[in-house]
Amino acid sequence: MNIENYGFIPSMPQDNNTGIPARITACHKNKFEFVCDNGEGLAHLKTSEYFMSDEIYPTTGDFVLIDYRTDGESVILKTLPRKTCFKRLDPSSSGRGAQAVAANFDYVFIMQSLNQNFNPNRLERYLTLAWESDATPVVILTKADVADDLQSKMNEAKQVCLGADIIAISSKTGYGLTKLEKYLTAGKTIVFLGSSGVGKSSLVNALAGKEIMNVSEIRAADGIGRHTTTHRQLIMLDSGVMIIDTPGMRELGMWDAADGLEHSFADIEQYFGKCRFRDCQHQSEPGCAVKQAIVNGELSQARWNSYLQLKKRILLFIGQRRFYSSKTAKKYPHTKGY
Repeated sequence: MNIENYGFIPSMPQDNNTGIPARITACHKNKFEFVCDNGEGLAHLKTSEYFMSDEIYPTTGDFVLIDYRTDGESVILKTLPRKTCFKRLDPSSSGRGAQAVAANFDYVFIMQSLNQNFNPNRLERYLTLAWESDATPVVILTKADVADDLQSKMNEAKQVCLGADIIAISSKTGYGLTKLEKYLTAGKTIVFLGSSGVGKSSLVNALAGKEIMNVSEIRAADGIGRHTTTHRQLIMLDSGVMIIDTPGMRELGMWDAADGLEHSFADIEQYFGKCRFRDCQHQSEPGCAVKQAIVNGELSQARWNSYLQLKKRILLFIGQRRFYSSKTAKKYPHTKGY
């Protein structure tokens, strides 16, 4: 087994030379599955490094240095710097800490199904966080074979997903799958994000050309499925493409996603700085470029309202993070470095 096939670059900074490089492929509370040149294994964290210092708690996709052992669990010594990272509010921290969902990926496949699950506002939130991760977001609209009005929903997605490719697919019929090929390059890592039942497992199976993941049934009443994936895991396909699948998440905490907001709402932020007054609040001030754009039909009121709601949510979470930062570090040590 060659760790470079899993995306490891030998030039990655390695201050601690006592360990060998490995990649985390799954997380189970305080146990971690990994791959390295010596093969696969199970590891735990070195207590003095992760619970008594500022070492970054690893997540699926992270590259780490390990003390490899053949006669038992290996020991994770250090988390190497991340090139990308996807974060959400940690459900176990009562909304006061961040949780890294995945790391070191190249693309974020934001998945929604073209049934009752389709929700443009949720797409906006997912896209904002995807841009914040520093990876390239791709919007995947699944179950095109059951869509009532495919083109109408594609148009809705285009209105809120500026700057991202939008691809409609059907894992069942194969529709649209060829459009994904430019992202399916050996050595690249893709993270799948979406609610339960959107078809993440079905897409993994379709790309693999065989059934490697269980597929859950969908409730006909609301289109919601069960959590097929119970933990975050990295899957290596025969093609050399790696996929990080995540448990379904209907809502994501907007953990410090201000930069992602600029990307997702570039159509709105282009008007900022064009107002008559430098400190314009875009409410009732004369000469407001945003309000004029709405009057002229260049910008919809609904789009502006979505921006305001999302920005308010981000500012709220940023305020919570700052207020609870010291308490969170003590009570939730696994959030350190996030």
